[in-house]
Amino acid sequence: MALKDYPVDECLLQGNASCPGCPATIGLRLVLKALGKKTIMVIPACCTAVIESLYPHTSFDIPVMNIAFEAAAAGASGVEAALRQQGRTDITVAAWAGDGGTYDIGIQALSGALERRTNFIYICYNNQIYSNTGIQRSGATPYAAWTTTTVSGKNEFRKEMGEIILAHHIPYAAQTCISYPEDVISKITKAKNIQGPKYIEILAPCPPGWRFSMDKTVEMGRLAVDSGAWSLWECENDVMTFNGKSKLILEKKIQRKPVEEWIKYQGRFSHLFRPQRDEVRLKAIEDYTDNLWERYRKCYTTK
Repeated sequence: MALKDYPVDECLLQGNASCPGCPATIGLRLVLKALGKKTIMVIPACCTAVIESLYPHTSFDIPVMNIAFEAAAAGASGVEAALRQQGRTDITVAAWAGDGGTYDIGIQALSGALERRTNFIYICYNNQIYSNTGIQRSGATPYAAWTTTTVSGKNEFRKEMGEIILAHHIPYAAQTCISYPEDVISKITKAKNIQGPKYIEILAPCPPGWRFSMDKTVEMGRLAVDSGAWSLWECENDVMTFNGKSKLILEKKIQRKPVEEWIKYQGRFSHLFRPQRDEVRLKAIEDYTDNLWERYRKCYTTK
């Protein structure tokens, strides 16, 4: 869909409580344009629980159910079951959760909902930290990244949540990024029209959490894809397809940029460059990314 063809209606209203440059609001606006107003969204504890504003006001023009940190998929399962009991097939149920509530705290409920084949869309907006509670590490935090609980840099590489989701063999799963609006809307629209459980993860570069200027949010997302630190793909009925630049990187038609070109603009990695370069950890990051793409080439096919 071309930008000029996007719906005019807005489900995310002006005056929300997000930070300047917030990627979650970019993602929400795109997602809700694709889903439309016949949507019920289930939101656990996360930044969006603040973005939506305080009662009696709201920043959403759709019904929203707030629920406990670990229970987004369980709550969405209950909403879907109630609608099914009523014979309502015209309403989309969507869970919208951060990486902390997906990779870590909410993974049990999510796995259960996928295994039960719940007819809903689970959307993880991944800013790679527990942002709302003070920028702590999550399972999505990259290796060597600063957080308030990894002040010298995280010692572990991130969890590959996409591969965990693929192991459930659901009808549709995808990765995208807020910096590619056409890709976001295309994948959400496709998921909306598929029966059964769907999972979509959206990379959401966070200015205060990643420590970059608030006007660079979109650029940080594009650099993540250009460097191969993040990939754009979708998997429909176990058929994997890479999209955009990720497809070209996979097929070796273009060379990915060094991951250093992405991390050097983020204050959370500044300790890798000052007071002197940490060649060991910088090499480990590049090696990890090379190995990730070799695994993609070995295990997955592309159209």
